[in-house]
Amino acid sequence: MFSGLTRQRVFRHRGTMMKQPAVLDTRHEFETPEGVNLEMLLAGPLVRAAAWGIDLLLRSGGYLAVAWVTADMGEIGAGLWYLLVFVVEWLYPVFFEVYREGRTPGKQWLGIKVIHDNGTPVGWSSSLVRNILRVVDFLPTLFGAAVVTMVVDQRFRRIGDIAAGTLVVYQPGDRPVRDIGQAVALAPPPGLLPAEQQAIVEFAERAPELSEQRRVELAEILAPLTGSDGQSAWVTLQGYAAWLKGH
Repeated sequence: MFSGLTRQRVFRHRGTMMKQPAVLDTRHEFETPEGVNLEMLLAGPLVRAAAWGIDLLLRSGGYLAVAWVTADMGEIGAGLWYLLVFVVEWLYPVFFEVYREGRTPGKQWLGIKVIHDNGTPVGWSSSLVRNILRVVDFLPTLFGAAVVTMVVDQRFRRIGDIAAGTLVVYQPGDRPVRDIGQAVALAPPPGLLPAEQQAIVEFAERAPELSEQRRVELAEILAPLTGSDGQSAWVTLQGYAAWLKGH
C-alpha cells in the first residue's frame, strides 16, 4: 500500500530493514540524471499493434490520395508514388518519434510513446535503428518475430527495441494535487531514499480513502521508523509527509 512502485521497497532506520515483496506487473522504474525515480507503465503487444494499425490506415489514405492525383501522369506519376511510399514508410515513424516526443499519430491516439530505456526522449540514432529493424521484426510474416519477442521479453520489447535501447510506455497523466489534511510538519529521520520519501507522501495522500483502522494498521508497519505505534504512528507519518511536501 505504501507504494505505487513495483520494485521491492526497503525502509532503513537505525539498521532495521523492512521489505515488501516485489509485485509482478507492467511497470518500469528508472532513475533520471537528476536523481529522481520515475515509474512508467509499459505498453503491451495489443495496444502497440493497434497504434501501428492506426498509422497504417493514415499512411494508406495518403497513398491513395497521391495515387489519385498522379493517375494521369503515366510512368512519372508511378515513379513519384513509389518514391513517396519508400520515403514515408522509412521516415514516417522516425520523424514523429523524434519531433513529437516519441509519438506517431497512432501512438498519440492511444496514449503511448517511445522512450530510451533510461527514461530520456528517443533520438535520431535510436529511432532509426528500431525502425530499420522492423524488417527483421516482420519475419517470417506479419511481425511474427516481433510478437514472439514481445511476449517473451519482460518489458515487451521487439528486436528493434532491444537493439536501440528503447521502450514503449504509456504517457503519464497529470498527477492531481492531493491534500494530506491538517498535520504538523515533522522532519523525518535522515537518510531516507527519494523513493521512500515518495512512498510516505503517497500514503498520506491516499489515507483519506482508507478507514482509520486501516491507516493505523499500515502506519504501524513503519514503527521502527517513527518510533511509535497506534494512532501516534499515523500522526507521525502524516507529519513527515507534510514536511516533505514543504508545509
